[in-house]
Amino acid sequence: MSRTLSTTPRADGYRMPGEFEPHDETWMIWPERTDNWRLGAKPAQAEFAAVAETIAVSERTTMVASKEQWRHARDTLSPEIRVIEMSTNDSWIRDSGPTFVIDGRGGRRAVDWMFTAWGGLRGGLYFPWDQDELVARKVIDVEGVDRYRAPIVLEGGSIHVDGQGTLLTTEECLLNPNRNPDLSREDIEGFLYEYTGATTVIWLGRGVYGDETSGHVDNLASFVRPGVVALTWTEDRHDPQYEISRDARRRLETARDARGRAIEVVTIPSPGPLYLTKEEAWGIDEVEGTKPRTPGDRLAASYVNYYTGTTRIVFPLLDERTDDEAQAILQRLYPHREVVGVPAREILLGGGNIHCITQQVPAV
Repeated sequence: MSRTLSTTPRADGYRMPGEFEPHDETWMIWPERTDNWRLGAKPAQAEFAAVAETIAVSERTTMVASKEQWRHARDTLSPEIRVIEMSTNDSWIRDSGPTFVIDGRGGRRAVDWMFTAWGGLRGGLYFPWDQDELVARKVIDVEGVDRYRAPIVLEGGSIHVDGQGTLLTTEECLLNPNRNPDLSREDIEGFLYEYTGATTVIWLGRGVYGDETSGHVDNLASFVRPGVVALTWTEDRHDPQYEISRDARRRLETARDARGRAIEVVTIPSPGPLYLTKEEAWGIDEVEGTKPRTPGDRLAASYVNYYTGTTRIVFPLLDERTDDEAQAILQRLYPHREVVGVPAREILLGGGNIHCITQQVPAV
């Protein structure tokens, strides 16, 4: 059983590594709720399985599944993928799962953030979220590492780090009154420093247009490596994303990272715009307390929502008009990794994408 520590990662010499650093494992959660995933979640399950199989070539992969879905997940996935029974409310382990930290001397621990389903009773996406609030602690116990319980509401997708002291986030999310209304920007920065080991926060403004997570940064921008950030982009001046991306670029290009470096920004075109179809909306159950899905809703599609595995980049295939260009850019950014696209519209229909459904365990 893991110990819960009274100190902080920063005080103990631990840091959150960049996602591009080597991993020992990737965790995922099998989707099943019919008020978020259409047609009994079967189409989403097929795409989650494809993502898991693609990552498993790069590193050990564990899939969490409920007792009702464990056998189906086990029979669907290859024997190389570990399947563990666990209760959850949904499948966004990037946000409900732990953030692992390392000390450079073989030590690995994990941060358990407070989770309220992206807004709690003030705009959260589903109720209840009690089982998701326990996911991080359960994963930490399975991994057998010590736990830090952070006194702040935060989802893993709301932060991105370079592993050398720099952290990206958005004002739209972390300063949203439905997360930590009693904390100031300075208070939030203080907790980020203590629990990730960062020393510099670069605040972007808004996230991707229409992102129901209140603008998670992992859908907008990600560290490719220290000093280099990938940013979702559009050249369409009539698209609401146009000004959002340009504001983010201005902030990045005028910032300095924790080591005083300028930030190189590499843009990746946005797919679409993409919209929820009538057929897709029809296949989703309407349940009180869950965000409704309405035909014509714009989907917060972004190629930046990719996963950086140890030897592979796994990115979402979303629009045949832009998929190849996105893959070519990612391959230039990651010349020593294989870039693999996986069909991901069904994941997008649920409100996120490949980065949102994965959580890495850094190697030590």
